[in-house]
Amino acid sequence: MISDETLDLAVKRAIISADQRDRITALAKTPPPLPADAEATAGDEPMRLVGGGNDLFVTVGIVLLFAGALFALQSFSGVTVPFTAITLGVFAWLVAEFVTRQRRMRLSSTVLGLGFIAAVLTLIGYYLEGRSEIRAIQTPAQIAVLRPQATFYALVLFGGTALAAVVHFLRFRVPIMAAVLALSFTGAAFFFATLYFYDGVTTGQVLMPTLDQLPDILSKALYVPLLCGFAVFGTAVAFDLHDRERFTVWSDCAFWLHVISAPLLVHPLFILATGQDVVFGEIEPGLSASVMLGLLIVGFVYVALAIDRRSLLVPTLAYFGSLGIYYLVNSAANTTGIPPFALILLVIGGMIILFGAGWQRIRRLIVGATLPTSLLTKLPPMKP
Repeated sequence: MISDETLDLAVKRAIISADQRDRITALAKTPPPLPADAEATAGDEPMRLVGGGNDLFVTVGIVLLFAGALFALQSFSGVTVPFTAITLGVFAWLVAEFVTRQRRMRLSSTVLGLGFIAAVLTLIGYYLEGRSEIRAIQTPAQIAVLRPQATFYALVLFGGTALAAVVHFLRFRVPIMAAVLALSFTGAAFFFATLYFYDGVTTGQVLMPTLDQLPDILSKALYVPLLCGFAVFGTAVAFDLHDRERFTVWSDCAFWLHVISAPLLVHPLFILATGQDVVFGEIEPGLSASVMLGLLIVGFVYVALAIDRRSLLVPTLAYFGSLGIYYLVNSAANTTGIPPFALILLVIGGMIILFGAGWQRIRRLIVGATLPTSLLTKLPPMKP
């Protein structure tokens, strides 16, 4: 069997591409065909998050090692926050050279990658705090003095985080960096949309909303996460179509992007479709809201089945389920009979059990029977 070091050397010498190396590695780790009695688990969505018991063991060691290093550095009075962040960031990078580049431990690599990003964010935050003197702000009105530099601060914060994620991914190809990148762009979109509204108020083009107008303003603001959610979801689907068999790192990147896109899509669509109060969280789901909620669930289920991604469906059902529980708890003292959301909870619970037992069979029955063959050939293949 060819070692990982040999494959990395082949990439450096341009004998094979990085994508071909990942495919070869994935093929070598592919288990043999399952026997007939294991058909029930053959179609599970790949969850390449943990590489085994040794990966978990090393991850615990990494957490303890870095926690000890952090406490040790903080025990010295002359050690500054930037020095601590730089030290731990460089340490995380060096450990990843062995754990990720040489051993390819998945969970450990994810923890090291997030630790590196945390160190970068700490450095950026310390720099911006010292430059803007934000600690001197005592009242909300004083925040206005930060406006002239706000664009620069946002570019440093979100751009620096995105750049760190890209550099780390190019070196180590850790999939969770795709989620970090998506969150950076989403945060930048929120921030610049807020600045756009603020500038309209200060120039007199937009009047400050009254308390009665605030729900309408916030409802319109939901279009920002909705558009970001569609962008992240579209990128994830593009990765899935690029790797229909899900052998490469791009499939793992798509997994994290689906996890990020689901909350960005679900909440705005629920609020816009049902007209609920987005200011104080008032949830009054009558019959029409429950019908719209049911249609949203059906839509997300169908899309998740089509692209064969339960990672999109789990956050969606968790959101709708927690929403139903919230309503039931707050209305239990004043409601008789069966509330509409109680039925939604029953449906969600039954769907989770049903899909968990026969995801691929349901996918063949629903998606295979409703989509044309020309489109099915571009989606992830139907599994037995």
